[in-house]
Amino acid sequence: MPIRINSNLPARKILEKENIFVMTEKRAAQQDIRPLKIAIVNLMPTKETTETQILRLLGNTPLQIDISLIRMENHESKNTHADYLNKFYIPSSKLFKQKFDGMIITGAPVEQIPFEDVDYWKELCSIMDYAKENVFSTLYVCWGSMAGLYHHYGVPKYPLEKKMSGIFMNERSTENEPLLRGFDDTFPIPQSRHTTIKKEDIIKVPELEILAESAEAGVTIVKSKDNRQIFMTGHLEYDTMTLAEEFYRDTDKGMKVPLPKNYFPTNNVNRMPTSYWRSTAHLFYTNWLNYYVYQETPFNFTDK
Repeated sequence: MPIRINSNLPARKILEKENIFVMTEKRAAQQDIRPLKIAIVNLMPTKETTETQILRLLGNTPLQIDISLIRMENHESKNTHADYLNKFYIPSSKLFKQKFDGMIITGAPVEQIPFEDVDYWKELCSIMDYAKENVFSTLYVCWGSMAGLYHHYGVPKYPLEKKMSGIFMNERSTENEPLLRGFDDTFPIPQSRHTTIKKEDIIKVPELEILAESAEAGVTIVKSKDNRQIFMTGHLEYDTMTLAEEFYRDTDKGMKVPLPKNYFPTNNVNRMPTSYWRSTAHLFYTNWLNYYVYQETPFNFTDK
């Protein structure tokens, strides 16, 4: 599925070098196909890196996707220049004037702060409320998943004694789930977080269904039973070196963080890690786009 993006977005050159099919606006306009409209609410401080990671996973299926990058209107980014955001992102006020087939709400490095104390919390709540009526399926990632579960269903998050970092194996909690179609019996998901959710809180909510769990990482994938909301506590979009870069960054600051589990060969930080979750990541995003977005969304948005 070629992804339609701004011709000047820096991620374009990276993706093209990786043989990921991207389509410029000019070429897309010549095709008589309605693209899927996907909004990405990017809350990560490293905007360009996260854009590239997610676009890489959205660009491998047959239909055209029209990407809109969304920024918080009432939050000043410390890591991305305002000129970049103004050029490639639209504020939430413009988001509210449209409808989308799918939406992705990313993680954010604010896990240890109470939800209500995050400076853009009210704005994010408005986006999440908007998505329930104007987006056919929304994928919530890491902190985004905890924010969505808390806002929509009152599911709390809990602090961990130490950071959960590494690659953790998962098992299905249900059979015949389209989102996990083609998955191996056990499959890896990268985790990088300081908080968690508990199974006992989720099973109290009749509208929710647990799809996957990990013996070490707990509940990892949850969905609403109407398929309109998907919650994933991990980071399938992570590159091979992302966890290493986080570990080096934190240790350089003198922080005491655990070595990422099941990641560095022989737990030697001087050895190059290898990715063994890439195929799972591509399959997860392809299944989401196919079964919960493309197969379900109407051709005309007015039919929603």
